[in-house]
Amino acid sequence: MVNGIIGKKIGMTQVFAPDGTVTCVTVIKAGPCVVVQRKTASRDGYEAVQLGLVEDRTPKRVSKPLLGHFGQTDKAKARGKNPIPPTRILREFRLENSEDGTKVGDSVLVGQFTANDEIDVIGTTKGRGFAGFVKRHGFGGGRASHGSMFHRAPGSIGASAFPSRVIPGTRMAGHMGVARKTILNLQVVQVDVENNLLLVKGSIPGPKGGYVLIRKKK
Repeated sequence: MVNGIIGKKIGMTQVFAPDGTVTCVTVIKAGPCVVVQRKTASRDGYEAVQLGLVEDRTPKRVSKPLLGHFGQTDKAKARGKNPIPPTRILREFRLENSEDGTKVGDSVLVGQFTANDEIDVIGTTKGRGFAGFVKRHGFGGGRASHGSMFHRAPGSIGASAFPSRVIPGTRMAGHMGVARKTILNLQVVQVDVENNLLLVKGSIPGPKGGYVLIRKKK
């Protein structure tokens, strides 16, 4: 059984419990997904499945190699590969059991999750462009008084005598965001199987409309 699914971040809202407790949740449209490829240890060296996210709009332009990957070409059909509608988003999930019966064409739905499940969410953070020391790393900066001339500067980045160079990894200004982040042990609050919605307690990486990977905690 695949222990994960591909989702799309919708936004954040609140859920009210019967006792009036308010919980901030992130709404994710999880799936539906289809198994596009099955990888085995004997052929690929590990057990995994490649999932494709089925969206409202199907891709209009699909390259010939991808058409063969989805079994749409005559050569692929001649090899006995079942044709699958092309999807734009493809992601891979590892399988724990080599005897897993998942096969190409199987559907992966949000119904595999239940309330109070613990999950890990993997996403790409928002891009912040070129950011300074204070915003990027939280540096305190210098005194804000008049005449200081040291307000938002980083301070020393290395000694001149030894080692006479800047150590690699020194925190400086630079590109911020657009990084792959994993949030662990998030709690599922509600599951809407009919609308393929997953309500997760707290926030997750990425902007609205960003794609995320959701996997069950091992």
